[in-house]
Amino acid sequence: MQLEVHHLSRVYKKARGLLATGFNVEEGELVAVVGHNGAGKSTLLKLLGGWLVPDGGEVRIDGVDLKNRRSIVRKIGFVPETPNLFDLFSVEYNLVLFARLFQIPRSRVEETLQEFNLLPFRHNKVQVLSKGLKQRVSIGRSLLADPPILLFDEPTSGLDFEMTGEIYILLKKLNALGKTILFTSHRPEEIKTLATRIMILHQGALVFDGSPAEYFESQIHQNIYT
Repeated sequence: MQLEVHHLSRVYKKARGLLATGFNVEEGELVAVVGHNGAGKSTLLKLLGGWLVPDGGEVRIDGVDLKNRRSIVRKIGFVPETPNLFDLFSVEYNLVLFARLFQIPRSRVEETLQEFNLLPFRHNKVQVLSKGLKQRVSIGRSLLADPPILLFDEPTSGLDFEMTGEIYILLKKLNALGKTILFTSHRPEEIKTLATRIMILHQGALVFDGSPAEYFESQIHQNIYT
């Protein structure tokens, strides 16, 4: 099992957060994490990505505890809903900083700029980019270390129709290359297009875990979107 989650929890002072949650994910799955705002979707991804420290529970990736940051850091790439880039630095320098941090060859920066069609913008400051271009930079940066697991928090939020289509194609391509992907979404069409498995969070608890066919025929789907 590539990803093992046992009794993972994170509770905020004024919000429920994520209650004791457990599940396993096999290599190559493309999992949609669905639920109302405040259900715990982003909290779950931030915990798995190491952005938050859990109050309890355990996460293992290829048998290695998530707490072992030195061993885990190259195994998970996290793309937040709002790109956490350095706005006053150029596109290229944002990638270079990350490459230096993980001791990744400079050639990977050049490859990423080309792969994500960022060469014309390499010297532009991030603050002048559109949301779609910022998302490209953020995704490219998350892939620099070639992690086997990718986490996307609302990957198409605020994007136009064309850019949304590009993200769909990219996620399918990455999954076809063997990447395990978990993404949060509140869009039924996005879930239908991408997911091979769906997990539903409600008030911090995991209340459904099954196939897209099972989900869209379930009462839970009707309750979420009515």
